[in-house]
Amino acid sequence: MKLLLVGAGAVGESILRIMQARDPEGKWLKKVVISDYDLERANEVLTHMHGDPRFIAEAVDARDKQSIVDLIHKYKCDFVMDAAAPFVSNNIFDAAYEGGAHYGNMGTWSVPMDNPKFGPGIENSYVEPMTKYNFDRHKAWEKKGIMSCICLGIDPGVVNVFAKFAALYLFDELHEVHVKDGGNLTVPSAGEDGIVFGFNVWTVLDEVMNPNVEWDKDKGGFIVEGPFSGEESFEMPAGVGTNTLVKVEHEETVTMPRYLEQYGLKKCTFKIALDDNLVKALKVINSLGLRSLHPINIGGVEVVPRDVVAAAAPQPKDLGEEMLGKMCVGVHCKGIKDGKTREVFIYQPFDNQISMRNWEMQAVVAQTGFGAAVGLELIGRGIWKGAGVFSPEYFDPIPYLEIMDEAGFEYGIVEMDSQYKTINDKNIMAQIFADAARIKKMALKLA
Repeated sequence: MKLLLVGAGAVGESILRIMQARDPEGKWLKKVVISDYDLERANEVLTHMHGDPRFIAEAVDARDKQSIVDLIHKYKCDFVMDAAAPFVSNNIFDAAYEGGAHYGNMGTWSVPMDNPKFGPGIENSYVEPMTKYNFDRHKAWEKKGIMSCICLGIDPGVVNVFAKFAALYLFDELHEVHVKDGGNLTVPSAGEDGIVFGFNVWTVLDEVMNPNVEWDKDKGGFIVEGPFSGEESFEMPAGVGTNTLVKVEHEETVTMPRYLEQYGLKKCTFKIALDDNLVKALKVINSLGLRSLHPINIGGVEVVPRDVVAAAAPQPKDLGEEMLGKMCVGVHCKGIKDGKTREVFIYQPFDNQISMRNWEMQAVVAQTGFGAAVGLELIGRGIWKGAGVFSPEYFDPIPYLEIMDEAGFEYGIVEMDSQYKTINDKNIMAQIFADAARIKKMALKLA
């Protein structure tokens, strides 16, 4: 793989660190071009690669499609990893196509209407719904013989793999998948009114305040509501504790029905735990019009309000060792197994102090980077392959989980009874992996 990374932020850097650690000898990762609009930042990331000759830094403006295409051709890159802001994702996606390179991202761009009409029908609330731009171009990518794997991070990403695994190996009929993103992270030094953004500020302003989307087959498909709806309490495992979760717009509610309806899926939601101070701040930002993407003129200078907020807010890359606690992200799955109802929660916990010690990155960043890095390794090694536009549910989940095991990327599975009975015993999982391998061998013989 000759990789062009577009966007050298904290998550982009985490992807590279993990890939370098997974393939220090360059067996499949042959070259990496670290590109960013800020060359100084790209060079800073380059210094963290400790002189590895495979890595080089370049400046690129992701709004300029041709400049990305030029880098693809200059370095003969065969894969473009999009780790830039969501508003340039379509541009990077198109540049990869024009440059003849495979493509990956951690999320997609969507454009809500200024006055959304809540209720049935995503088209009544969005000018451009999430993932539509990408999936609409599946045939063109397929015809060109190149692959795009969108939504490759932790959520979306790892949770999509978990859902596919549940559909194949834990249920006879998988009826519901509810993605839950929580944790118990705290910043002891934060004041009473302190606001902490655990992830890219621009992205938080985008997805949390957008109309949220769930998929309900019995109600006709996509149902859209306003921000912060669907509040619930959920007891997270791994010592995380009770989280209060609300719905937000997220790609899983679109991609999972696309691939998992064939296994019986009838409902899919996404919910996240948000700090009270952050919720209050987001509501104020929204009411003042500071979330807007429409430029305003200030003293003869055109500025985008959201860009100003994103630049002025506390940055997640500046949070690190002072954060305590864990992230916990997973899928709450409901369905039928052996004629009986079953509920499981498949989750990925990530302790911030362990993350800082092992990776020198805070948990939210490293967790997302790991999700992307594992998928890129599978693509780089030719294990996940195809032509067209896909999300992780399309692919075999077993190789992904095997790398998670091998790399110490912890995950767990619990039965949703009063005792939260753990079922991810290593012997049980080893048997599932063995059964999966046996089934694949039989399928190849039949073919």
